[in-house]
Amino acid sequence: MATLPLSLAIRPCCGAIQSSKLTAAPHYIFKSKLTQVPGRIIVERKLLCGEASKNFVKTNRDINLRVFAASRVSVDQTEQIFTTSTEVDELKKMSTYLFRTELGGLVNVFIRKADVKYEVKIEVISLQLSSGDNRLVLIWGVYRSDSSNFISLESQQPVPDAKTKMIETPFMQNSLGRFVVELEFEAKQTPFYLSFLLKSPLGSDSSDLEIRSHLKASFCVPVGFNAGSPAPLGPSFPTDDTINFAIFSRNAESVVLCLYDDIKAEEPALELDLDPYVNRSGDVWHASMESSWNFVSYCYRCKWAVSQGNRHKSHAERVLLDPYAKVIQNSIPIHPESGLLSTYLGQPCKEPAFDWDGDVCLNLPMEKLMVYRLNVNRFTKHKSSQLLTEVAGTFSGLTEKVHHLKDLGLNAVLLEPIFPFDEQKGPYFPCHFFSPMPLHGPSGGCISAINSMKEMVKKLHANGIEVLLEVVYTHTADGGALQGIDDLSYYYGKEVEDLKTRNVLKCNHPIVQQLILDSLRYWVTEFHIDGFCFINASSLLRGFHGEYLSRPPLVEAIAFDPLLSKVKIIADCCGPHDMVPKEIHFPHWKRWAEVNTRFCNDVRNFLRGEGLLSYLATRLCGSGDVFSDGRGPAYSFNFIARNSGLPLVDLVSFSSDQLATELSWNCGEEGPTKRSAVLERRLKQIRNFLFVLYLSLGVPILNMGDECGQSSGGSPSYADRKLFNWNTMATGFGIQTKQFISFLSSFRLKRSDLLQQRNFLKEENIDWYGSDLSPPRWEDASYKFLAVRLKTDKSESQLNSESSHIKGDVYMAFNASSRSENVSLPPPAEGMTWHRLVDTALQFPGFFSIDGEPVLEQEVGLHIYEMKPYSCTLFEACCSSN
Repeated sequence: MATLPLSLAIRPCCGAIQSSKLTAAPHYIFKSKLTQVPGRIIVERKLLCGEASKNFVKTNRDINLRVFAASRVSVDQTEQIFTTSTEVDELKKMSTYLFRTELGGLVNVFIRKADVKYEVKIEVISLQLSSGDNRLVLIWGVYRSDSSNFISLESQQPVPDAKTKMIETPFMQNSLGRFVVELEFEAKQTPFYLSFLLKSPLGSDSSDLEIRSHLKASFCVPVGFNAGSPAPLGPSFPTDDTINFAIFSRNAESVVLCLYDDIKAEEPALELDLDPYVNRSGDVWHASMESSWNFVSYCYRCKWAVSQGNRHKSHAERVLLDPYAKVIQNSIPIHPESGLLSTYLGQPCKEPAFDWDGDVCLNLPMEKLMVYRLNVNRFTKHKSSQLLTEVAGTFSGLTEKVHHLKDLGLNAVLLEPIFPFDEQKGPYFPCHFFSPMPLHGPSGGCISAINSMKEMVKKLHANGIEVLLEVVYTHTADGGALQGIDDLSYYYGKEVEDLKTRNVLKCNHPIVQQLILDSLRYWVTEFHIDGFCFINASSLLRGFHGEYLSRPPLVEAIAFDPLLSKVKIIADCCGPHDMVPKEIHFPHWKRWAEVNTRFCNDVRNFLRGEGLLSYLATRLCGSGDVFSDGRGPAYSFNFIARNSGLPLVDLVSFSSDQLATELSWNCGEEGPTKRSAVLERRLKQIRNFLFVLYLSLGVPILNMGDECGQSSGGSPSYADRKLFNWNTMATGFGIQTKQFISFLSSFRLKRSDLLQQRNFLKEENIDWYGSDLSPPRWEDASYKFLAVRLKTDKSESQLNSESSHIKGDVYMAFNASSRSENVSLPPPAEGMTWHRLVDTALQFPGFFSIDGEPVLEQEVGLHIYEMKPYSCTLFEACCSSN
């Protein structure tokens, strides 16, 4: 009597099942009598022989099949009629699988759950046996994680010799000539795969004929779970009582779904080796099961073909986080010696419901934005925040400080990356793209982080503040991210020589592009995010082989996506390691804004006494050299200091040779000093930087801590950035700087007709001057004075809706030299006089004034104003009667 040889089993994945909660059933039952499958249903659907027709049972004893001869034969099921909803409900509990045998016949498998049992009916159709003997035998066994390692249903454990657990069950032949057998299993024995062969006796003198599928493999069907669906990727819930798993992996030889029943367990309670013929559609592996299973987390393991060399060898036993998991948790303990390097596992549950009632999409015009960049953890983690320990350093902590943002006059926050990240390397090396960092939640869990982030967004919106996210989609952390799932598809290899880092993603590969787009849409729909700033955006332009594309598919797709077209999209070409920006022409389709590094460099150079006047003039007017190509100044996101490099106070305190790329100036002495002249110069320079930032066309970005003089000790390293110390806001420097920023923000809003323009100012509305009203010395590198008059557009309304005062012209002057300048102001409009609003050389609180100090005529029709070294001034023309 023939038994099932191991070589005929479907190719396995590694690992044996260990279950702590799946109690063994004492027995199984098989039936030789025919039992009718209940119900009749209308169906017309094509099925592929050798593959599953997922989650849809649809047959009865009178099914007629039209078979087409092909290497993978298509089958049309004929129409049947159902009558009652009860029958339909019964059918929903059933699954069907259709195979073609190597001899040309068909094998239909029907699986139905009935109370606490699973019934499996196997029907063989049109099988032409060579002998006159019409006997047919089913040889079967069950397995989970390894088809060469069958399990005993009595013990739920693998058995040493699979042959001893193979069972032979004879078929019965009905009146239509079809062979039928039924098996029955208790539900608590599942899930598992039923693997079987057909055997036909050939007589006493000949060996038995073993019949396999047309793929020369055992027939295999899942029991207690279903083939599932390839879409959507990640966990999904097609019905209230089922969960579907789907993961992309083109090059994996096999994929194992690992399920855990205890958050502290180091080994999964259940491992399901996804069958490549049942649980795979194209490049997506999938399975579904009842959500009532008591599993708390899940992951995957992938096995790679030997032909792929050692590239994936280190990933063979790694547990892999589902890239599309929406709820994650800290993983099993890390054991580097065993290759288990994952830091997170997915949770097979829906995202928590949230009440967005009352939340309104602000949809602020780009030109109206005034942005504050911050790190969620560092913003409130310091004990000086006076927040509860569980709130400090979280989204909830940020919510408690919304008054600080409003006091500064800001209407948008730009959050440093909040995706789960490599804690050794920082937030710019993400592990995942679909969930917030669990540590940002009050209880340190993912559910807590999700809820508190949504609460934060809702409260910020209620206070008129938009939420923008810095996102990193061009590279990942070194481990625990996408590595091991399909490196050939996700990552560049050694073929790209100019890459300075490993784990660089192929952003324009179709599957990576889909991942990024799905992630962006998820944050917009689920978290109501108002925009994204793409770090290392230049890498978004790379093609499959690392070459730069003039029309990268991902960048174009983001620009034209119907959902993403409603939010801000900003390219930041800073890199992941040294955060040094790359000069590159970024394709924008009139949708992409850009973080303007040229603004930062030219302003730093001018205020330290270097660079041409024309460079500063270009930045003041919105960087037309970059944004006049169909966009406008509103697409220029301007900054002086950022989260990498020197903070604002260090830009005027350190300028050693090692900091040459920072374009900083220590104002006469390196590092901390007590010299009053140096301190006074530094204070003026800080005011000058803020002055230029807020009075230039474009979107100003204020970096966290610059309002209170936060220092990194002269280190440009991101790792040396300190927690925000709230005590510094009560110092003299913190008080005056906060008030100055608030004034600049309010003035920018007040004079939005000149300073918050979506389009460039007209040439006739701008006049440039030297100190004596002569034209500026544009090409004289030694000349460090520039003045500009912004004239109101006479064609537009002259009335301020709030004050009913006529708006006058604005005059700004910049003196970056070491000597004073006697500045001649141009004549104001008739009936008006110049009022000084800002002089950064004056002492607090007189260096700025809301109402302004009138500048009296010193000669007939001429206003003269003395500007001190290293200072900036602002004048506004007001009615003489004011």
